[in-house]
Amino acid sequence: MTIALKIEDLHASIGDIEILKGLDLEVPFGEVHAIMGPNGSGKSTLCHVLTGSPDYEVSGSAKLAGEELLDKDVTERSIMGLIQGFQYPTEVPGVRLYEFLVEAGSERGMDRSTIEGRIKTEAARFDMTDFLNRSLNDDLSGGEKKRSEIFQAAVLGPRVALLDEIDSGLDIDAVKQVAEAVEEMRSPEIATLMITHYSRILRYLTPDRIHVMLDGKIVESGGAELAEELEDGGYDAIRDRLGIPTQSEEETTKKPSDFYTDLPF
Repeated sequence: MTIALKIEDLHASIGDIEILKGLDLEVPFGEVHAIMGPNGSGKSTLCHVLTGSPDYEVSGSAKLAGEELLDKDVTERSIMGLIQGFQYPTEVPGVRLYEFLVEAGSERGMDRSTIEGRIKTEAARFDMTDFLNRSLNDDLSGGEKKRSEIFQAAVLGPRVALLDEIDSGLDIDAVKQVAEAVEEMRSPEIATLMITHYSRILRYLTPDRIHVMLDGKIVESGGAELAEELEDGGYDAIRDRLGIPTQSEEETTKKPSDFYTDLPF
């Protein structure tokens, strides 16, 4: 088992607010892992830090196939094989999906014939052929946008795919379609880290590992039983079992935005 993504003692903060507090995680090639956690636990911050957002003060280590990510800029991380699927994909009117993929593939060192071949193959696999001549993410449903994100990742051939709340804002049918797309992208050459707030997407795919994130750390890892526990008792059930203090009554009356006003996570 070769480790694709190895994170050790990862800390991230903005000003005096520490968000990631010594996070450790390993995701092997060929596996799909899911991180679950409540709002404000640092899930999206983890994505931003791994992909090189300049907004955070960061320490610790994050390696892709043994090579450190944190000392690389955004472009270098992409070339190394790191790709993010966004919670809210950006619409780019006037830029065709096909053109975007050709340019992105070129930046990653693919020749045009290779890119075009991958586009054709993956478009058929993900049922995206009719979307290739449409503007990138423009005038698409939520489910279509998320499926397009996974299709784009499959074309570009990531080594590590970060899927940030790929199921956010979708109806049940769209969640099922996105889950099927995640499974379709599964490959011995790709490690997938899927961040989600709800367990419903896990009804339609089988992650190799589920991690629970609370207060900026991974506090528990396991199989499908963790998702079932969260369904039954919520995150407080995990806190109670592990002896992690719950939020005070005053804190629980506040929204996550009350704690982290204007912070990008």
